[in-house]
Amino acid sequence: MYQFLENTAKEGLKSLYDIEIPKIEFQETRKEFEGDITIVVFPILKYIKGNPFEIATKLGEYLLDNDDHIVKFNVVKGFLNLVISDAYFINAFQEILAQPDYGIVANKDQDAVMVEYSSPNTNKPLHLGHIRNNLLGYAVSQIIGASGKKVYKTQIINDRGIHICKSMLAWQKFGNGETPESTGLKGDKLVGNYYVKFDQVYKKEIEQLIDQGQTEEEAKKNAPILLEAQDMLRQWEAGDTTTVELWKTMNQWVYDGFNISYKNLGVDFDTNYYESNTYLLGKDVVAEGLEKGVFFKKEDGSVWIDLTAEGLDEKIVLRADGTAVYMTQDIGTAIQRIKDHPDINTLVYTVGNEQDYHFKVLFLILKKLGFSWADHLHHLSYGMVDLPSGKMKSREGTVVDADELMIEMTNTAREISQELGKLEGYSNEEKENLYRVIGLGALKYYILKVDPKKRILFDPKDSIDFNGNTGPFIQYTYARIQSIIRKANFDLKTQIDEYSLNEKEKELIKVLQNFPYVIENAAQNLSPALIANYTYDLVKEYNSFYQSISILGATKDQEKIFRSQLSQMVGHVIKTAFSLLGINVPERM
Repeated sequence: MYQFLENTAKEGLKSLYDIEIPKIEFQETRKEFEGDITIVVFPILKYIKGNPFEIATKLGEYLLDNDDHIVKFNVVKGFLNLVISDAYFINAFQEILAQPDYGIVANKDQDAVMVEYSSPNTNKPLHLGHIRNNLLGYAVSQIIGASGKKVYKTQIINDRGIHICKSMLAWQKFGNGETPESTGLKGDKLVGNYYVKFDQVYKKEIEQLIDQGQTEEEAKKNAPILLEAQDMLRQWEAGDTTTVELWKTMNQWVYDGFNISYKNLGVDFDTNYYESNTYLLGKDVVAEGLEKGVFFKKEDGSVWIDLTAEGLDEKIVLRADGTAVYMTQDIGTAIQRIKDHPDINTLVYTVGNEQDYHFKVLFLILKKLGFSWADHLHHLSYGMVDLPSGKMKSREGTVVDADELMIEMTNTAREISQELGKLEGYSNEEKENLYRVIGLGALKYYILKVDPKKRILFDPKDSIDFNGNTGPFIQYTYARIQSIIRKANFDLKTQIDEYSLNEKEKELIKVLQNFPYVIENAAQNLSPALIANYTYDLVKEYNSFYQSISILGATKDQEKIFRSQLSQMVGHVIKTAFSLLGINVPERM
């Protein structure tokens, strides 16, 4: 609607005032006034001096005379409210109906986007924080793909370091050879238990050393189990066969466990990177940057970059002993990804906001190294997920386990659905599948409807509600629409050309028209929340339509057909929008 009006409005102002306006500002007409779209006149006063009411009136008269879509107008102060013809909305709706993948851009740009998410450590299972990360990264990948770009979904698995050795050492000392098969535990759960076990032993040893006269700081450094873990890391780095074999075995347990969690959560990846393969990357780049003067060397031999001129500080990129830091590795990994996928133009890192500074430094270093694609690096920074009970701590075993949370959501959906008693005629298998769809839909929607930058206080019970801005409420509306479509005893492909629109029908078409622009906006802003809240607004508008006018009970065939088509398209958009969020919708509910 904005597009077809903008040119005519610009032509009108040129004709009336002989001035070219670069942009016309539009907004939806406020509910208390008559109109479908409003031109805001105040910005025009920068170019045309005069009374805003008079300018709006003259422009309204011009549009009425020169645009067949405009049937009426009114002016409220500096706002020109325009009433658009029914014919415009009907034609617009017919165009929407004719597009099987309405809202999705099929043509893929030559330049691809890589989105990194998940990136877990292999010393513990996935938890609630990982769920937000995975849901955000996967949804952003889907949305960018829907906007017409090729997307690679990737993760870097943090499979090396002292934290990995802690789990390995604890299993070696206390595991008695147990395996996922012998215990019946998922591999990531088993390994995570030994990470917690390490911390328990470590704390006891610290207490003992303090009792023997050491300071707390000394005790933390000298605890025997920590010294053993550090020795194990040195053995791994030296390629000790026994240590490396244990590392491979326990990591594989974790990978197998992760894969089950990812499948249940409904996310996947196109490529995996492993820190054990990438931790040495970047050292050569640092050497080259040192020659070019991008980096400088301190007296102790360590290599740094000075970013104080950019409002940051000095950052180390190579230790005095020549070993790499995380920044070095991230520099090398970014470069390696571009080498592996030459069509990548943009990299998106889905990482919590505690790493904001790290990514500012990383992106700036890559720019200073002269990589043109460094201008297209984005940190999808997100807030933490809190619980009513407080903050999670992995080493103490007080995290909300991702698998257990998904099971809890399914169980809660089962309890609520059974209380409502609306599942007559379902087989047990159909019921269980529905409970999973509702439970996971509730979890995903609750997390994704919030702007990524904001913290979330997650309460599982609040998320499963069949009223309000929740996943189940939207899923229920979709199922209701499918029930209407199944009952329709006429050809839904019949084209309706002439039709007098009800105000509720018109409002629904307006919301449907926005869908492609919402996708584009969500892709540009890396915000699934825009898709989620658009879908809720669409559902609210549809439910108002559903409650106000009869659909299958309408007296005229044209009304039955048109309203059923409108319902069908709303259902289609709900399903498409939710698929971008990684959420399924049930045909019956």
